[in-house]
Amino acid sequence: MMDLLKLLGLKKQSSKDVAKERLKLVLIHDRSNVSPQFLEMVKSEIIKVIQNYMEIDEDSLDIQLTKTNSEDGERVVPALVANIPIKGMKNAGR
Repeated sequence: MMDLLKLLGLKKQSSKDVAKERLKLVLIHDRSNVSPQFLEMVKSEIIKVIQNYMEIDEDSLDIQLTKTNSEDGERVVPALVANIPIKGMKNAGR
């Protein structure tokens, strides 16, 4: 997913990377029935909160909204899946 610097236009991306990010957003939108802008807002909020306690690798961050089966197996429910590599803990988190 796009990191904050990419979102703000402060980090150069190749056209291949831009196309890849757009395709990811389209696929996520299709699977989850939410807008790509909504997903980016959620991602930004998650990053802000986590960065209060940890140093994270935003370049390797991956947050997706997917669908999964409920515990009873009778229905499909949305699931937020996050892979957030942690570089280190901040003093406040210890």
